[in-house]
Amino acid sequence: MPKATWNGAVLAESDRCEVVEGNQYFPPDSLNMEYFKPSSKTTGCPWKGTASYYTLEVDGQTNPDAAWAYQEPKSAASNIKGYVAFWRGVTVET
Repeated sequence: MPKATWNGAVLAESDRCEVVEGNQYFPPDSLNMEYFKPSSKTTGCPWKGTASYYTLEVDGQTNPDAAWAYQEPKSAASNIKGYVAFWRGVTVET
């Protein structure tokens, strides 16, 4: 079962992930939201739409913009609406 960890904390774990462009996207109900703080960062993808980011906070450590989601994706990416993916040192085990 895919699991995302950082700084000793389990950020998300689910057997209902979607894989897009090599990234595991975790469903919203699998996230441990206590570690997620909304960020003002956004980026655009031509086929997925606009991604919004989260900064991770675990045990006093922060990892800025280390998770992202497409809250209102384009129709081609509707299967990942609200799902979250990770980078910047987050370990994702499959």
